Amino acid sequence: MPELPDITVYIEALDSRLRGEFLRQVRISAPFLLRTASPPVTAASGQRVREFRGVGKRIAMGLENDLWLVIHLMIAGRLHWKKAGVSLAGRRNLAAWDFDHGSLLLTEAGSQRRASLHVVSGESGLRQLDPGGIDVLSAHVQEFQAALTASNHTLKRSLTDPGILSGIGNAYSDEILHQAQLSPVKLTQNLTLAEVERLHAACRKVLTGWTNRLRSESGEEFPEKVTAFREGMAVHGRYGMPCPHCGEKIQRIRHANNETNYCPKCQTGGRLLADRALSRLLKQDWPRTLEEMEDRIALRQSEGIKAGTNETIPKALSRRFRGKMEP
Repeated sequence: MPELPDITVYIEALDSRLRGEFLRQVRISAPFLLRTASPPVTAASGQRVREFRGVGKRIAMGLENDLWLVIHLMIAGRLHWKKAGVSLAGRRNLAAWDFDHGSLLLTEAGSQRRASLHVVSGESGLRQLDPGGIDVLSAHVQEFQAALTASNHTLKRSLTDPGILSGIGNAYSDEILHQAQLSPVKLTQNLTLAEVERLHAACRKVLTGWTNRLRSESGEEFPEKVTAFREGMAVHGRYGMPCPHCGEKIQRIRHANNETNYCPKCQTGGRLLADRALSRLLKQDWPRTLEEMEDRIALRQSEGIKAGTNETIPKALSRRFRGKMEP
C-alpha cells in the first residue's frame, strides 16, 4: 500500500501537472470504485483543479466548486500519467481523469477490488474521510507520546493504525522500528520517555529520508515504481537476508495477510518472535533465540534433512500445515 512518502511524491507530481487545469471528465469502468452518490461524479466535469492534498493515505483533488475527488489506492492501486483519452480497456484499468494535455489513469492489480473514489463537498466532507491520526512530521514529541499511549497496543499495531498516526503502513513501520531499535510487539504504554523520543525521531528520519529519496528517483517524471519493497530498505521484505547494521539474519512474524520483518539482534535482544499462526500449536517446539534456531538447523542438516522444509515442525503438524509454510 502506498504510504506517506509515496503519497507525497504522487501529490507533488499531480500538482505540478494539473493545478489550474480543467478536468474535462471522469471516466469509470469499474462500478465498485465509486463509493458515493451525492454529489454526483459528473459534477466534476469542466471544473478547474485548485489543489491536491493528502488525507491519511488518500489523495484528494480539490476543484473550484468546493468539490473533492478522494482516491484511496489501498494495497494494489496505482496512478499513471498517460496520453489524453487513454483507453480503459483491460480489467486493471479502473478510471481515468481527462485533461487537455493528458489523462490520469487509475489501475489496480490482483483480483481483490479495494481501491475507492469518494466525491465530497467542502472541508466537512474531507473530515469525514480523515481517520484522525496525527501528522508525525509536524507533531512535537509530547503530542506523539499522547497519541501513541492513549491505548495500549503493540508498536507495530499502533504505528500502522490510521486513527493514531497518519500515513504509516506495513513497510515503513518495519523500517521505523528497526531505526528506533524497538521490538514490534513491545506495548506502547511500556515505553520509556527515551524510547518514545527515539521512536519519534526514527519516524521523522525514515519518512523524510524516503520521501527525499523517492522524489530524487522520480525527478521530473511521473512516479511509476511505487512499491512496498524497495532496494535499500533495512528490514522490510528482507527475510533471511543480513541486517545492514549488525549482519544478523532478518526474521519475520506473520499474521493473516500481514508480515512484519525485524532484526532480533537490533530489536528484540536476540529473541525470536513466535509466528501467531503456529506458536500456540508448537509451544515448546518453537525456538526462542537465534542460537537455538541455528542449533536446530545444524541438527537437521546433520541428519540429512533440508532446512526450511515442513520437517522443521512435528510431523503431525506438518501434515496439517502443508502448503501454508514458506519453502
